[in-house]
Amino acid sequence: MPDEELQTMNRPPVVRTAPDRPLPAPVHVAPTWLGPVLIVGIVLAALNLRPAITSLGALFEETRTGLGMSGTVAGLITSVPALCFAVFGVTAPRLSRRFGPAAVVCAGMAAVAAGLLIRPFADNAAAFLAASALSLAGIAVTNVLLPVIVKRYFPDRVGTMTGLYSMALAAGTSLAAAATVPLTGALGGSWRTGLMIWAVLALVAVLPWLPIARASRRAARAEAAAVGSGEGTAVRADTGPRVVRSRTAWALACYFGLQATGAYVTMGWLPQIFRDAGVSASTAGVLLALTMVMGVPLAFVIPGLAGRMRNQGPIAVTLGLFGLAGYLGLYFAPAAGAWAWALLLGVSNCAFPLVITMIGLRAKSPAGVVKLSAFAQSTGYLISIPGPLVIGTLYQHSGGWDLPLALMAGLLVPQIALGVLAGRDRTIEDECGMRD
Repeated sequence: MPDEELQTMNRPPVVRTAPDRPLPAPVHVAPTWLGPVLIVGIVLAALNLRPAITSLGALFEETRTGLGMSGTVAGLITSVPALCFAVFGVTAPRLSRRFGPAAVVCAGMAAVAAGLLIRPFADNAAAFLAASALSLAGIAVTNVLLPVIVKRYFPDRVGTMTGLYSMALAAGTSLAAAATVPLTGALGGSWRTGLMIWAVLALVAVLPWLPIARASRRAARAEAAAVGSGEGTAVRADTGPRVVRSRTAWALACYFGLQATGAYVTMGWLPQIFRDAGVSASTAGVLLALTMVMGVPLAFVIPGLAGRMRNQGPIAVTLGLFGLAGYLGLYFAPAAGAWAWALLLGVSNCAFPLVITMIGLRAKSPAGVVKLSAFAQSTGYLISIPGPLVIGTLYQHSGGWDLPLALMAGLLVPQIALGVLAGRDRTIEDECGMRD
């Protein structure tokens, strides 16, 4: 259902002229500052969706040594992000219905900041894990609700706005991965300081969401008052399709899971693949950075293109073919064409902004988007959890990368097929038999 706030921004209140009928309650007009502040808030929130993870990756060895983590605990921490995204993402629809999506995103950013502030002071692995989980919980609900915010406030610019925050997400990911170690050295060399600096960015992200949340609550109260006076239409807060009945929802969830598997395997194992092929450690790190940086411009271009297309299947096929070419190149000539393979895999990993855009396009209303976003992301992250662990096990037992790379290339075949199914021009409401 389109959001009434932005639709009525420039529309004068309707006045009835019949003398025997009462005038309607005043139409709530969104403040003029809301649109620009929302854009700033969305960008800042997206910038904070990955630094909690990639900053730790950059200092993981120092953190592990400093806290005396065993190998098992260290392995657990590397699997925690996807698990938290799945578990806490499920709570986003209920929280959104109770408090509103803007308020939940505001609280999510506060949780990210709190976790990042607390965890450098942890003196054992359990406390560090708990603080990390707090940040990841905030990231999880924000992951789910940003597409809802876009659908609610920018219904005619879903592709453009999704591209904007996808680009910000990619930029935050790359920035934390590249800048954490140099900043740590400049600030004295302590891994605790290096992890804490990203709390500043999260605190900044809270600021625009405070007035946005207040404006959202005022709009909700005005709408409730209009409904109570008989001048509005009561709508259940939990309206929306039962997404488990939708084939498109399942296709999106599985596509999300397979693309996340590829992304986590790339981030976790690509440098080791290059190093085992004879590439230097420093060059392997630069190659990973190249793969990640590719997501910055393409994360803006792909959603805008997808939003103008009725069927996004061709984009899913194209991205999958880039990935197949990259994995085949790593299989046959990992060192000789290292830069080309890193580039190809960077393009393939832009399936993430595509699937986020499709989530916004495959539902008609904000209620449908929040359910679809929670279902697709939570189910998808659950699917992705075993991927890096399986790849590592195959590598350890086979003694090389041939079998793991063959598996990753093979997984792109169902990913392409699922992308075609998810990209069809239909909505989950249509599949569930719901009217507009």
